[in-house]
Amino acid sequence: MKNYDVTVIIPARNEEKTIVEVIENVKQSKIVKQIIVVNNASVDYTAKYAKEAGAEVVDCNQQGKGNAMKCGMRYAKNNIIVFIDADIKGYSENLIDVLTRPLVQNESDFVKSTFERTQGGTVTEIVVKPLLNLLFPDMYSFSEPISGMIATRKSILDELEFEDDYGVDIGILIDVIKKGYRVKEMNIGKIENMSHVSKNNERMRKMSTEIIKAILKRVHID
Repeated sequence: MKNYDVTVIIPARNEEKTIVEVIENVKQSKIVKQIIVVNNASVDYTAKYAKEAGAEVVDCNQQGKGNAMKCGMRYAKNNIIVFIDADIKGYSENLIDVLTRPLVQNESDFVKSTFERTQGGTVTEIVVKPLLNLLFPDMYSFSEPISGMIATRKSILDELEFEDDYGVDIGILIDVIKKGYRVKEMNIGKIENMSHVSKNNERMRKMSTEIIKAILKRVHID
């Protein structure tokens, strides 16, 4: 890859408590040339704090993580795109460099993060992994298949179909594998997902349903 400049896109909905810390972390990487925070219909100070921290803020009033990711893509200027979650505390200082290293060294076309959790993971362990094992038994067993921290080339993302909602991350992963791209997991250390603190049963059901729909959509029965 000739161009190592990176655009980091951070979808965010009501993440005023963590967004500044996330942006400050990203700014530590010298290869990051653009930071985009996608304000996904927030009703708190997410957009204000993100602007003050030095990020470009774009509004996406159509709710849904996938919608926010698609919106951010329209403003991306660089060859390498990194998506990270806005609700995380404790990202490592070298987060962006770790995620992009396999791309820069031409070891991979698509990087998926894995990590140590302080809490959460119920949807991944109870819903996602069993379903992937059943429907895609030959697929590599990813530690965190629905992780939102990924890195790849913009040209690859332009080929993919983005689901509108929480199904977007697993949909992208399955699609890049089906297209034959090289996929690698990189460990980004221990993180704390703050949204898991308030994740109730209704939200868990909604998230699980959207992820299951994205997986089933990609199953072809001959």
